[in-house]
Amino acid sequence: MKTQTLNIWISAFVFLLIVSCHPKPKLYDENMTDGSEAAAHVHDDTEAPAMAGGHSGGHNVVVEEVLNTEKYSYLNVTENGEKFWIAIPRMEVEIGETYHYTDALLKHNFESKEYDRVFETIYLVSDIHAHSGESDASAAHGAGDSGTQSQGPINVEPAEGSIQLDELFTNKEKYKDKVVQVTGKCVKVNSMIMGRNWVHIQDGSGDGLDLTITTTESVQLNEVVTFEGVIALNKDFGAGYKYDIILEQGKLKIKPAQL
Repeated sequence: MKTQTLNIWISAFVFLLIVSCHPKPKLYDENMTDGSEAAAHVHDDTEAPAMAGGHSGGHNVVVEEVLNTEKYSYLNVTENGEKFWIAIPRMEVEIGETYHYTDALLKHNFESKEYDRVFETIYLVSDIHAHSGESDASAAHGAGDSGTQSQGPINVEPAEGSIQLDELFTNKEKYKDKVVQVTGKCVKVNSMIMGRNWVHIQDGSGDGLDLTITTTESVQLNEVVTFEGVIALNKDFGAGYKYDIILEQGKLKIKPAQL
């Protein structure tokens, strides 16, 4: 398989982000091509190495070797004496450091054109992050997060043409399927899940009101941003991604400097 198709597998793999209590890693059938087939193809692979280490909800691995490409990083890692390869979206990792992830997509005879080599077995991982020492369940709950909720009161002035979140949430049926503009402070970002970024904003207009925005734009934690997009109600993406209200196809209109 060409390395360029790795993003397809990683996008599909996001449906395994729910923490499992099964003691072995969940794996996709490698013939799966899209997320709609995910639920039907999840299975336990008896050929997989003993990666779970007797615990549920994730894996803590130590990086032994790193091979970077333009978009991806191949990591040779160890866990409980087992050594194996994983592939992740490119990121800076430190050799000798411990990283955490939940589940993985097992691929056989995976070819890397950049390194002119074939990995006999490799695990495609989308939700890896530095291990913080917290419990596996807590770490897995934040898988894919590039930020956590900011602290302190939020009071954001809406940009011209923006709807405040209390108005949007109170009269959500009015805005269903409508293009709207909102302004808020980014309090959380889940990056590149299902091929998009999931940006959470608050503007202080309601008691903890938090609007999720799906977008291909990049936003940093604590930035005040203005997005335009389509409001959808009762949206269920599967794998626990269910929203009473969400702004989709978000386009960044205004992005001031960090506060």
